[in-house]
Amino acid sequence: MIKKLFTALLLCTIIFCTGYRKPYKYTIRAEKDAFYHNNLGINHLKDRVYYAAIQEFKIAISLSPETQASAIFYNNLGETYNFIGYPDMAKDCFENAIRLYGLNFKYYMNLTDCYINLGIANNKIAEFEKSDNVFDRIQLGILYIKLGETRKGINLLDEICANEPDLLITPAIRQFISEAVKTLEE
Repeated sequence: MIKKLFTALLLCTIIFCTGYRKPYKYTIRAEKDAFYHNNLGINHLKDRVYYAAIQEFKIAISLSPETQASAIFYNNLGETYNFIGYPDMAKDCFENAIRLYGLNFKYYMNLTDCYINLGIANNKIAEFEKSDNVFDRIQLGILYIKLGETRKGINLLDEICANEPDLLITPAIRQFISEAVKTLEE
């Protein structure tokens, strides 16, 4: 009887022990997880859940703070802030997006709209006119066009395209120039 009980107990132990696995150890893959949270934020935007979207974009930024990919996350966060009526918070996001990756024309357009919404566009024009930095000059040309000095903006952006034909942003600038020229002809 004891022999049968011992055998049964041993058999149960063997069965249960073979099914034992080490607990799953979660590893953080910052870059992949950052994109995951960015995509969650975009899905929240589609569902019009803005607070959750903002939090997801912030998580994405915190997982990958000083990378080129974070420029996308900052831009998404800025667009969300701008949409819900907080251009002052959006301005910082767009500036960070440009700082991390200054070759996306959309970031400049978003920042220009932000400056106009905040009423600081003329101050920024004065600031950018003193700069020789090509990216500040791009921002200046867009500001000129958006504020009605279209010819001045077109000339400045055209000069940038002539001087910097190999920049990745140059085709987008040329496209913007051609759209601005069409508005002059109307």
